[in-house]
Amino acid sequence: MMEHSLRFRSLIICGVLVFAFYLAVDRGLLALALESDRSYLSYVIITVYLAMTMHWGVLVVNLSADRVALQQLERRVHAGQIADLGIEGARVTMQGIRIRQGMLSYFLHNLLNKFDSRPCEEDQTILLGVLEDEMLRRNAPGHFAADALLKLGLLGTILGFILMLAPVSEIKEFEPAILQQLLAAMSGGMAVALITTLLGLIGSTLLNFQYQILESSAVDFLNRVTLITNLHGSKLCGVQQQEKL
Repeated sequence: MMEHSLRFRSLIICGVLVFAFYLAVDRGLLALALESDRSYLSYVIITVYLAMTMHWGVLVVNLSADRVALQQLERRVHAGQIADLGIEGARVTMQGIRIRQGMLSYFLHNLLNKFDSRPCEEDQTILLGVLEDEMLRRNAPGHFAADALLKLGLLGTILGFILMLAPVSEIKEFEPAILQQLLAAMSGGMAVALITTLLGLIGSTLLNFQYQILESSAVDFLNRVTLITNLHGSKLCGVQQQEKL
């Protein structure tokens, strides 16, 4: 059950997001925001957020599968059984069953290849560092997108103020009708500034929260891989040597 905790938490987050989106559509808030934004930055912000949420969902599914596979490996090793790891082509197998391609199979493939060429080498610092860098690389687009959403919101604020103040320079007479038109134009610019800023802040905060949950599970996964490699690396080496005999 612990290995599926990331997936369960992600499903809860998705459920809350879908419910919030439904309320925004049902109450007409989303339509009002999009119609009031003459800069169309709101469309960009929402599109980027939805795209990165899909990217986040794919990473969640992949990491959850890696955690399940790691748990099976831990159970065998902690029970005193051999890991029974091997390589078939480009895939890693455990007890003859292929491990789903992901971060765990990527690390084990490199580990078994290293044991095959240097069976007495038990320092896996470099391989663990490569695994950590690869996991950080996969999460990097999410952090970039969260920062970009915040910047887009600030850009919308600037554009909104420009749209709000531009009509002021066109005033030549201070008549009630002209002032009324001016206030209407200024309110449109203020709407752009407020809406884009709000959407940028919400999107950036949500993306940071989602990827923070993903990273906490990734750190736990990496720590467990480090422990099982350093504590039972010789068993993995022995398995590979036995397969070659």
